[in-house]
Amino acid sequence: MPFKAGLELTELQNMTVPEDDNISNDSNDFTEVENGQINSKFISDRESRRSLTNSHLEKKKCDEYIPGTTSLGMSVFNLSNAIMGSGILGLAFALANTGILLFLLLLVSVTLLSIYSIYLLLVCSKETGCMVYEKLGEQVFGTPGKMIVFGSTSLQNVGAMLSYLFIVKNELPSAIKFLMGKEESFSAWYVDGRILVVTVTFGIILPLCLLKNLGYLGYTSGFSLSCMVFFLIVVIYKKFQIPCGGSELNATSSILSNSSAHEHMCKPKYVIFNSKTVYALPTIAFAFVCHPSVLPIYSELKDRSQKKMQLVSNISFFAMFVMYFMTAIFGYLTFYDNVQSDLLHKYQSKDDILILTVRLAVIVAVILTVPVLFFTVRSSLFELARKTKFDLCRHVLVTFVLLVIINLLVIFIPTMKDIFGVVGVTSANMLIFILPSSLYLKITWQDGSKLTQRIWASLFLALGIMFSLVSIPLVIYDWVQSGGSAEGH
Repeated sequence: MPFKAGLELTELQNMTVPEDDNISNDSNDFTEVENGQINSKFISDRESRRSLTNSHLEKKKCDEYIPGTTSLGMSVFNLSNAIMGSGILGLAFALANTGILLFLLLLVSVTLLSIYSIYLLLVCSKETGCMVYEKLGEQVFGTPGKMIVFGSTSLQNVGAMLSYLFIVKNELPSAIKFLMGKEESFSAWYVDGRILVVTVTFGIILPLCLLKNLGYLGYTSGFSLSCMVFFLIVVIYKKFQIPCGGSELNATSSILSNSSAHEHMCKPKYVIFNSKTVYALPTIAFAFVCHPSVLPIYSELKDRSQKKMQLVSNISFFAMFVMYFMTAIFGYLTFYDNVQSDLLHKYQSKDDILILTVRLAVIVAVILTVPVLFFTVRSSLFELARKTKFDLCRHVLVTFVLLVIINLLVIFIPTMKDIFGVVGVTSANMLIFILPSSLYLKITWQDGSKLTQRIWASLFLALGIMFSLVSIPLVIYDWVQSGGSAEGH
């Protein structure tokens, strides 16, 4: 066999190209060089192979495959943790301004659409091999894609931090008054929410944010989820303990001569349209955003596959749907039209150890969660600026400036509904609707076998654009009309 192979090689070397005018005279097929003739088609094929090799290397650069070690059950817990956040506190307010039926319709719609957007994201990840949202955006759209993804995820994380610090601003004064044995009406400079949030930020959060590695604080996400489950249990329990509408509504209704007015105020409404209805969809969207965490959780999944990760997302979103709806419905049926954008703030902790416990647990949870989100935003900022090498002065300066900006926003933003509204119609809309569908359409641009899927993705993209075009002007209009007034704070 070796001899035969050598013979064939010799024969090939002695072969001559047949004289054909169509070949020899075509400069596109042959290229003259000093030592003879070389087929330019061979060069073209070689360049194609080189291009494919470069493309493959680029993909491998994005897809550094590391086997996952996290079980399916733990992945469900992690994704549920990523979904759950302060948005749960605003859902009762959203329900109070849409009615039970309309709210349920919106909640079901956003849940299903979020699951579909996760599907698109997983397909894009599979096609490109990218397990990081920013890298996926850069792989598909280049630097603009990376910038857009960075902006959306950073705004979402900043919005979450604002909502968490807003909880501190609202709830910590009440907790301190209770521990001091003071009435809720007690006012002193050291129980001012604005002063307390600044004190907590620079006394507790700043030192934690200055650490080089905040990995251990990731465990607080489990504590945060436990607090929210505890909060839901208390909301359900208090529905059967607090009289119709709560103490404020009873005080109001006691001076009403007509008892039918009281009955009307305590009657659930099923469909409502008013100036605050516009905040319902952004609030729900804000509550369901977890997309920056999906790909990292996917990369850690044991024996990972697109189908398995889709199952993780389906279970997580269904669990959060149940939890969100129960919190919203029981919170609404406790306070009805008097519910606020921060549901926890409606419960008075005076002489109520249970409410005080929930309040303190949620405050501690959000204080310890803020540094984790802050670490992500700062790391993305340094990555974008290509300043990945640690520099102490830059590290401290950027941390301090960002925390000052965030505190100024917390102090001057009147209510949590404004945070939910702005972040919901901007970054949440980008992360749920626009980015996954745009990435999918770009990746499958020349794939004729996915025409049906491309049509659905195009409709999904159009829905996200329409959501922005309708919601943003309505939110701005409500700001102008209300003059930035706080609803009950």
